[in-house]
Amino acid sequence: MRATKLVCGLRKKSYKERLIELKLPILKYRRIRGDMIEVYKLLVNKYDDNTVHLDVNIDTRTRGHTKKLVVKRCHYDLRKYSFCIRVVNIWNSLPNEVIAATSANNFKNRLDSFWADQELLYNYKANITGNRGMKL
Repeated sequence: MRATKLVCGLRKKSYKERLIELKLPILKYRRIRGDMIEVYKLLVNKYDDNTVHLDVNIDTRTRGHTKKLVVKRCHYDLRKYSFCIRVVNIWNSLPNEVIAATSANNFKNRLDSFWADQELLYNYKANITGNRGMKL
Protein backbone atom coordinates (compact mmCIF):
# COMPACT_ATOMS: atom_id res chain seq x y z
CA MET A 1 0.00 0.00 0.00
CA ARG A 2 1.35 3.43 -0.91
CA ALA A 3 1.85 5.99 1.85
CA THR A 4 -0.12 9.20 1.60
CA LYS A 5 1.70 12.51 1.31
CA LEU A 6 1.53 14.66 4.40
CA VAL A 7 2.83 17.86 2.83
CA CYS A 8 2.48 18.39 -0.90
CA GLY A 9 5.45 19.57 -2.92
CA LEU A 10 8.26 18.53 -0.55
CA ARG A 11 9.13 15.16 -2.04
CA LYS A 12 11.87 16.37 -4.41
CA LYS A 13 13.35 19.02 -2.12
CA SER A 14 16.49 18.60 -0.04
CA TYR A 15 16.40 18.30 3.75
CA LYS A 16 17.46 21.94 4.23
CA GLU A 17 14.82 23.17 1.77
CA ARG A 18 12.16 21.16 3.58
CA LEU A 19 13.15 22.71 6.91
CA ILE A 20 13.00 26.20 5.43
CA GLU A 21 9.62 25.53 3.80
CA LEU A 22 8.14 24.18 7.04
CA LYS A 23 9.98 26.73 9.23
CA LEU A 24 11.42 24.00 11.48
CA PRO A 25 14.84 24.62 13.06
CA ILE A 26 17.36 21.79 13.39
CA LEU A 27 17.97 19.87 16.61
CA LYS A 28 21.31 21.61 17.30
CA TYR A 29 19.62 25.03 17.24
CA ARG A 30 16.76 23.83 19.46
CA ARG A 31 19.26 22.43 21.98
CA ILE A 32 21.24 25.70 22.15
CA ARG A 33 18.01 27.72 22.44
CA GLY A 34 16.79 25.46 25.25
CA ASP A 35 20.13 25.81 27.03
CA MET A 36 19.92 29.61 26.86
CA ILE A 37 16.39 29.55 28.29
CA GLU A 38 17.57 27.35 31.16
CA VAL A 39 20.52 29.67 31.89
CA TYR A 40 18.14 32.63 32.00
CA LYS A 41 15.86 30.78 34.42
CA LEU A 42 18.82 29.83 36.61
CA LEU A 43 20.11 33.40 36.76
CA VAL A 44 16.74 34.92 37.67
CA ASN A 45 16.23 32.29 40.41
CA LYS A 46 13.35 30.32 38.89
CA TYR A 47 14.95 27.16 40.27
CA ASP A 48 16.39 26.10 43.60
CA ASP A 49 19.94 27.41 44.18
CA ASN A 50 21.26 23.88 44.72
CA THR A 51 20.38 22.57 41.24
CA VAL A 52 23.17 23.98 39.07
CA HIS A 53 25.77 26.52 40.05
CA LEU A 54 26.77 29.10 37.43
CA ASP A 55 29.39 31.66 38.43
CA VAL A 56 28.50 35.19 37.37
CA ASN A 57 31.44 37.50 36.72
CA ILE A 58 31.37 40.21 39.39
CA ASP A 59 33.85 42.43 37.55
CA THR A 60 31.93 45.54 36.47
CA ARG A 61 34.44 46.44 33.75
CA THR A 62 33.24 43.72 31.35
CA ARG A 63 31.94 44.58 27.92
CA GLY A 64 28.40 43.67 27.04
CA HIS A 65 25.83 42.75 29.63
CA THR A 66 26.28 42.56 33.40
CA LYS A 67 25.39 38.87 33.77
CA LYS A 68 28.48 37.44 32.09
CA LEU A 69 29.39 33.95 33.22
CA VAL A 70 32.87 32.93 34.33
CA VAL A 71 34.68 30.67 31.86
CA LYS A 72 35.87 27.62 33.77
CA ARG A 73 38.76 25.47 32.65
CA CYS A 74 38.30 21.76 32.29
CA HIS A 75 40.91 19.10 31.72
CA TYR A 76 38.72 16.22 30.60
CA ASP A 77 36.38 15.93 27.64
CA LEU A 78 33.70 14.52 29.88
CA ARG A 79 33.37 17.85 31.70
CA LYS A 80 33.95 19.97 28.58
CA TYR A 81 30.57 19.02 27.12
CA SER A 82 28.57 19.40 30.35
CA PHE A 83 25.86 22.03 30.63
CA CYS A 84 27.78 24.46 32.84
CA ILE A 85 30.72 24.61 30.43
CA ARG A 86 29.03 24.52 27.02
CA VAL A 87 26.64 27.42 27.67
CA VAL A 88 29.14 30.03 28.85
CA ASN A 89 30.50 31.32 25.51
CA ILE A 90 27.10 31.49 23.85
CA TRP A 91 25.50 33.21 26.86
CA ASN A 92 28.33 35.76 27.07
CA SER A 93 27.90 36.64 23.38
CA LEU A 94 24.26 37.67 23.80
CA PRO A 95 23.56 41.43 23.87
CA ASN A 96 22.12 43.27 26.85
CA GLU A 97 18.78 43.75 25.05
CA VAL A 98 18.21 39.98 25.16
CA ILE A 99 19.54 39.40 28.68
CA ALA A 100 17.52 42.24 30.22
CA ALA A 101 14.19 40.50 29.57
CA THR A 102 11.60 40.75 32.32
CA SER A 103 10.12 37.25 31.94
CA ALA A 104 11.00 33.90 30.41
CA ASN A 105 8.58 34.40 27.50
CA ASN A 106 10.00 37.86 26.88
CA PHE A 107 13.50 36.34 26.86
CA LYS A 108 12.42 33.67 24.35
CA ASN A 109 10.94 36.29 22.01
CA ARG A 110 14.03 38.50 22.20
CA LEU A 111 16.36 35.53 21.67
CA ASP A 112 14.38 34.34 18.65
CA SER A 113 14.41 37.78 17.06
CA PHE A 114 18.15 38.18 17.76
CA TRP A 115 18.95 34.78 16.22
CA ALA A 116 16.42 35.07 13.37
CA ASP A 117 19.12 35.52 10.72
CA GLN A 118 21.46 32.78 11.99
CA GLU A 119 22.53 30.16 9.47
CA LEU A 120 22.33 27.50 12.21
CA LEU A 121 18.55 27.67 12.05
CA TYR A 122 18.45 25.28 9.07
CA ASN A 123 22.08 24.21 8.50
CA TYR A 124 23.45 21.62 10.92
CA LYS A 125 27.07 22.30 9.85
CA ALA A 126 26.92 25.98 10.85
CA ASN A 127 27.69 27.52 14.24
CA ILE A 128 25.96 30.21 16.27
CA THR A 129 27.78 33.49 15.86
CA GLY A 130 27.76 36.19 18.47
CA ASN A 131 26.92 39.83 17.99
CA ARG A 132 30.56 40.62 17.27
CA GLY A 133 30.89 38.00 14.54
CA MET A 134 32.90 35.50 16.58
CA LYS A 135 32.10 31.83 16.08
CA LEU A 136 31.17 29.82 19.14
